[in-house]
Amino acid sequence: MSMRAIGTWFGPGRPTEPALAVTRERLLGLAPSANAAIVAGIAERFDQLAYDHAVTTQLRICHFLAQAAHETDGFRTLEEYGGPAYFVRYEGRRDLGNTQTGDGIRYHGRGIFQLTGRANYHRFGQILGIDLEAEPGRAKEPETSLRVAFAYWTERAINVAADADDSERVTRLINGGRNGLSERARYLAKAKGIWT
Repeated sequence: MSMRAIGTWFGPGRPTEPALAVTRERLLGLAPSANAAIVAGIAERFDQLAYDHAVTTQLRICHFLAQAAHETDGFRTLEEYGGPAYFVRYEGRRDLGNTQTGDGIRYHGRGIFQLTGRANYHRFGQILGIDLEAEPGRAKEPETSLRVAFAYWTERAINVAADADDSERVTRLINGGRNGLSERARYLAKAKGIWT
C-alpha cells in the first residue's frame, strides 16, 4: 500500500503529521528547555513503543508525557538529582529491594520515570532482556529509559487511570504518592493543547 493512501497529503509530496505523533518539535513545545539528546531519543522511538503498549489515545499520550516531563525536570535529565549524600535515603528500603549496603546509591532514580531500587532494576531488566541490576547506569540511556518507562506503564496498568483523566491516580502509580502533582497537572494541560 502506498503511504499516500494512508495519510492526508498537502503540498508537493509532504504528508501531514499524525495528530498524535510525538516529535522533537512537539516535545520542545511541552518543555522548551529540554536537553536536545533526550528529546531526540524520546521522539525517535516513542510512536512505535506507544503503539506496542496501547498508549495510542490523546489522554494516554498526554498523561504519559506529562509524567515524563515532570520526572525528568522538563526532559533535562535522565538521572535523579542529589548525588550520593541524597541517595543514601534509599539505603535499607526493603520496599525497593535495597537489601545490600550501597543499594540506595547504586539504584537511585534513573530514566524517564526515575526507576528506583534494586527490585525495580531487576524486574524491568528482566522484562527488557537487559541486566539493569548489574549495569544500573544503562537505565539512563535514552532508548533504554523509554523502553523501561513503557514497560512500567504497562505493568501498572496506567492506561486505565489515564483513560479516566485521573491525574492524581496516574501520579500515584508512577511516583507512589502525590509528589509534584500541581506541576504534573500543568504539564498535562500543556500536553493536551499540543496533542489534539
